[in-house]
Amino acid sequence: MAFPSNFRWGVAAASYQIEGAAYKDGKGLSIWDLFCRQPGKIKNSDTGDDACDHYHRFREDISLMAKIGIGAYRFSVSWSRVLPEGIGKINEKGIAFYDRLVDELLNKNIEPWLTIFHWDYPYALFCKGGWLNRDSSNWFTEYTKVLVDRLSDRVTHWLTQNEIQIFIGEGHQTGVHAPGLSLGFRDVLQATHNALLAHGKAVQVIRARAKHKALIGVAPVAVVNYPESGKKSNVQVARQSMFAVEYKNYWNNSWFMDPMFFGRYPEDGLELFKDEIPEIKPDDMDTICQPLDFFAANIYFGSKVSAHEHNRYELVRAEKGAGFTANGWAITPEALYWGPKFLYERYNLPIVITENGMAGNDWIHVDGKVHDPQRIDFLTRYLAQYKKAIGQGIPALGYFLWSFIDNFEWSQGYKQRFGIIFNDYKTQKRILKDSAFWYKDVISSNGEYL
Repeated sequence: MAFPSNFRWGVAAASYQIEGAAYKDGKGLSIWDLFCRQPGKIKNSDTGDDACDHYHRFREDISLMAKIGIGAYRFSVSWSRVLPEGIGKINEKGIAFYDRLVDELLNKNIEPWLTIFHWDYPYALFCKGGWLNRDSSNWFTEYTKVLVDRLSDRVTHWLTQNEIQIFIGEGHQTGVHAPGLSLGFRDVLQATHNALLAHGKAVQVIRARAKHKALIGVAPVAVVNYPESGKKSNVQVARQSMFAVEYKNYWNNSWFMDPMFFGRYPEDGLELFKDEIPEIKPDDMDTICQPLDFFAANIYFGSKVSAHEHNRYELVRAEKGAGFTANGWAITPEALYWGPKFLYERYNLPIVITENGMAGNDWIHVDGKVHDPQRIDFLTRYLAQYKKAIGQGIPALGYFLWSFIDNFEWSQGYKQRFGIIFNDYKTQKRILKDSAFWYKDVISSNGEYL
């Protein structure tokens, strides 16, 4: 059981969470700039105004990545930094930042993996209806063209969107995230459909305009169900339930993924949602379903299930005293075995884990260092399961640890820390945690250190 020789060991981050400079150099407003101003939406009234100041400190940060031995960096572009109104005039200072970022990555032999959209939607386009407006897919197309025309001479790995379930579901159904809407379910499905159209059109743009051969994916949440045991009936219900659509909400896989890979919505979802199905034009599914090169997945935890009567399943409750991360997510390493396995069986593309990691309550110890043994243990357990899946024949291209640095964690603000680099937000001083040195050993040994 070994990781492939060309396996990418990377780290990930997102524009609004780390860049700061929210109002600098011509950047336009995003929905997160406004959402953070609403009382009670973010812990401690935190904002991403300054975040990690990556906008000014990206060279320092990339040097730290190189020190760790990072081979690939998954970053996202701030749409409103490049196009302040979402469409129209390009902000040259904004796109120039990503020019410099890509150049510096390549200078340090770090492969850039560009995510086009990681939640920070332009406020100007939100005022025009946002994802509810069918024109949103054309706006996304225009934005994608700008990035491809400017960066595809150096960037060859592209992801269209990050976690469509979350930016639609928690942004438009529960209102927990920006733009903070609580829409009726028909509108939620319409916003979903328009975002899927945007994905498909973006893939078409990259294929048509990229200056070098492009490898393209999309990074949804992988909602993982895994079996209580290897018993055949347990495995069967875990697989079935992982791709079932059972509730009128966003927490599922196939309603979002099947259109991208199969060109159709799943039958159980069509039946359950039959009274709220959005407008679907004749060519929409062909547009959404574009050939992709890998299946990217963000996996942090899973749900344990067991077989029940009538070929049904039931959730297995966590044992008393079971481990949880600082933000309350269950520690379930098996998710990184069964998730890739079931996803590959269904979609038949090589797997890339584009996010995995844990929230901790880290601090600087009296010796001036940041010790995070829980994170090392967490990552060791998860990567061992991923390695097991690979050893059993699941093709995999890479692993991106979330995150390279502590950052603004959306509605949780700065309460928890996901990074392998500690950030002192008052001084912006960076300190490599123990987990950074551990990850360096993992990378240099291509996983043999595990």
